[in-house]
Amino acid sequence: MSAFPQRLIDGYRAFITQRLPIEQSRYRALSERGQSPETMVVGCCNSRVSPEVIFDAKPGELFVVRNIANLVPVYQPDANAHGISAALEFGVEVLNVKHIVILGHAQCGGISAIINKAAPLSSGDFIGRWMATLIKPDEVVEQRERETMKEFATRIEKAAVFRSIENLMTFPFVQKSVERGHLRLHGAYFGIAEGSLYALDPETNEFRSIGDDSLV
Repeated sequence: MSAFPQRLIDGYRAFITQRLPIEQSRYRALSERGQSPETMVVGCCNSRVSPEVIFDAKPGELFVVRNIANLVPVYQPDANAHGISAALEFGVEVLNVKHIVILGHAQCGGISAIINKAAPLSSGDFIGRWMATLIKPDEVVEQRERETMKEFATRIEKAAVFRSIENLMTFPFVQKSVERGHLRLHGAYFGIAEGSLYALDPETNEFRSIGDDSLV
């Protein structure tokens, strides 16, 4: 067995000597009472986009599920395994979260593979088949006239957030909770280089800076 990554060992040692002593009582309470986060975040696996870091969250505050390109598939109750759907079911039906945030981001590799029509990234091409869930059978994803590749990528990255919110509403338990006012769905977009964050305005369907008072 290979040696455990030294960086993780060093990080854990820093955790138990610096952060844990400050938050020990919180960890004990979470252990005894269980978790009760109000917000679920569906984010990307991208190592540069950590919801806990971006939102400065304490242990127990966020219920996070991450996948390639922060996608939510449509509700499909068949005999296959569905990890994202299982996480949604647990978050909504068991934890009773009040908010679900789809967190998209700039420079997404999954989106890049779609718009660049990349060849399969592996022999099984799990990534390609997963990304195909973003596009409906009758849709064509093409670069618009006078649109730069960066603008094209940003548009599709944000479109993935819209599509995931749309797909969330295909889940009966999500739709029921939303209609009863127990659950709210949100979209957000993170700019890696600047550390900028934009929230989807439900009135205009546009992403606006999180610092905009009208979003509060």
